[in-house]
Parts: sequence; C-alpha cells; structure tokens
Amino acid sequence: MNIRFYNGKILRTKENHSFEISEGELWVKGNKIVYLGDGKDLDGVYQRLDEPFIIWDREIDARGYVIMPGFKNAHTHSAMTFLRSFADDMPLKDWLYNQIFPREAKLMPGDIRHLCKLGIMEYLTSGITANFDMYLNPMEIAEASAECGFRTVQTSGLNDFTRSLSLLEEDYRIVNEMSELTTFLLGFHGEYTTRRELMEGVAKLAEKLKSPVWLHNSETEKEVKECRGRYGMTPTQITEALGMYAFGGGGYHCIYFEEKDFEIFRNRGLTAVTNPSSNLKLASGTAPTARFLEEGISMAIGTDGPASNNALDMFREMFLVTGLAKVRERDAAAVPAEEVLYMATAGGARAMELSDCDSLEEGKFADLILIDLNQPNMQPENDFVKNIVYSGSKSNVALTMVNGRILYEKGEFFIGIDPKEVYAKANEIIGRMK
Repeated sequence: MNIRFYNGKILRTKENHSFEISEGELWVKGNKIVYLGDGKDLDGVYQRLDEPFIIWDREIDARGYVIMPGFKNAHTHSAMTFLRSFADDMPLKDWLYNQIFPREAKLMPGDIRHLCKLGIMEYLTSGITANFDMYLNPMEIAEASAECGFRTVQTSGLNDFTRSLSLLEEDYRIVNEMSELTTFLLGFHGEYTTRRELMEGVAKLAEKLKSPVWLHNSETEKEVKECRGRYGMTPTQITEALGMYAFGGGGYHCIYFEEKDFEIFRNRGLTAVTNPSSNLKLASGTAPTARFLEEGISMAIGTDGPASNNALDMFREMFLVTGLAKVRERDAAAVPAEEVLYMATAGGARAMELSDCDSLEEGKFADLILIDLNQPNMQPENDFVKNIVYSGSKSNVALTMVNGRILYEKGEFFIGIDPKEVYAKANEIIGRMK
C-alpha cells in the first residue's frame, strides 16, 4: 500500500543516541519509507522518485501524534503466552524445571504457531514492530510471524533436553529462507542447561555459518557460581574460551558480571539485553546498565516471555530500565531517557541485525508507530522523549505498522485472524494441561 502521513511530529534517531523532532510528512510506498520532510518541495520529491505522482491508498492526518520508529523487543519467548499467570511467585530454577519444562513437553504440533499469534497481538498494542524470539519449533514461529505480517528474528533454545546441532543448522537454513519477515541467528538456551560438548558444537557451527551467538547469560548468582564450579569461569568467560563470539552476538539478562566479562563484551562488540520486569518478578537481580553504557557496550531491552513477566509492554520495561539504574547507582542522572529510548529502538535493531528498519530514514523499511499526544499523560509537550519513557503507556499507541502494513490501529488488529479465535485457542491449549 501507499500511505501518506502528514501534519505529524517525526522523531528521528541521531548517531549520538539522541533524537530530533520535526514537523512534516512521511510517505510509505510499498514496504519502504520514500520521503520524510516538510512537504513543501513536492515537485522535487516526485522528480527524485522518478514518478509524476503517487496514488495514495490512505492519507493519514497525524496532527497530534508523534511518528517514531517501532520498538524492538530484543528478548522474547512468545509462545509462552499459554503459561501467563500459571506459575508465579517462585524462584527461577523451581519455576523453570518444575513448572515450565514439564508443560512445554505437552505442546502439540501447531500449538506454538497459535500461541505466537497471541504474543504478536500484544506486541502490536505496545508499539513493538519486531521481536527476538527463542523457543521451540522455529518453523511454527516463523509461520506465525509471516501469516500476521510481523517481523521476527529467532535464535535457538538448544539445550541438553531439546533440539540438536543438526536441527540447529537446519533451522538456520530454513527459517532464513522462509520469508522476508523472518530471520534466524545461532544460539543456545544457556550454559547451565547445555553440556560442554554441545556448546563446542555451537561454536564450530557459528564459525561455519559466520553467525553471531546468543544465550541467557549470568541471570542469577547461582548460575554464575555453579558455572565457576564446573569450569573455573563465568558463563561469559567459558563461552569466549570456546570461541563463540568470532562473529558477535550477546547475552540476555547479564546481571552478575565481573570485570573480565565487561572486557569481553566490550572487545567483542557484544550486546547486553536487559529484562527488568522479568528479573524483578523472579528476584534475579538488577542489571548494571550504567556500567555497560560507561564501557561503550551496546544495550537493548527485552520483555522476556509472558510466563515470567507477565506483560509484553515496552513502556513498562523502559521506565524500569532507567528507574532501577538510578536506584542501583544512587544517581538520579544515571541512564537518561534518551539512552533508554535508543536501547528500545535502534539498540534492539542492532542486536537483531535489523539495520534496515532501525530508524526513520528514506529507503528503510516502514516499521513505525504513532504515539497519541492527545492524552493527559502526554501533556504538556515539554519533552517528547521523556514523555514517552517516563509517562508513556500502551494506551498512547494509536497505530503500529510493520513492513509498510498497518497491523494495529486504535484497538483493531489487521493480522488475518479474529482475536477471539486466538484467545479461544490459547485457553484450549493450557486447558488440556491442567
């Protein structure tokens, strides 16, 4: 479709992790942004586009809205929607081994595809235009995203109990060819669920495919202590020693880091993805966000899965990232709003290797959202970025566009399936496991 947004306030990303805002127009032709500007030199624009005119399918008056890049949810387990509010108020290991793993083993073919659609719907209401997913059956995940028109990057949850190295390579090759909206990067669940031989195999495969590697890393004190007991090293240090990071990658959570861990992440150009809501709910701890940023280490934000969060809400995550950092550092100036918004957009895109939709620029994919300023929490308009990070909420998301398609607008979904059908299927799936 060809869609023209006009009279809007356009939030553009700058290289120094800041933002600038201007008033004007943004044009989408097909799945790309073809114009951003004040709309005054239209003859020159059409000449540059080598077209006499564009027939618009829609022209949207964006007065009273901010047009901005969509959020990138950099760590998810989307299909765990069936376990939302099912197993709560317990420590990570008990939660994972006694509640989550046994029920995941009961999932049937097709379940994950349906459950992912519920997750995608929630992402859209929060202005999330892409997610970085780790879960079972990557083919079903990719199918769900492609059917909904949503953008998903996947990594593997390979561990001692599920998948294999041969399946990991097969997943990598197949998913990367399935759809323009679905890609796959190498990874495994975590050091504490994966024996050394399997981790060595991942490192060799990363070298063969020239892929980054991702894993849950240093989420709890116990995880790091037990890893030291096995190898005399932290999870970051053992994965570095095994040659995991020749082509980059990073870790999820990254709470309990030592000096050498920071050094490895900095030298390898790795990304630390923080997941504050999940970490708080599981009492895992608070990531050293300020230290990562001081070291020049790239950061992104993820909600984690709906079984441990339990909300897939980027606004809540952004506030907690900065709020927890300020408390941890005892410094109200720590981790400012601009840095947090950058992490939630361009930082996540960097982690997911989505450089073609990390910001609003001509020639990039049209993955964008409209933030409604005509609500009390967005007034007065003293600072748009700070309003989004400190006072914004999902209620301010008026429209979510992915790859040039409007998938969510003012409470309605346009993903090719009735929401009631999605809800019914999720309840049916968990119903057979109780």
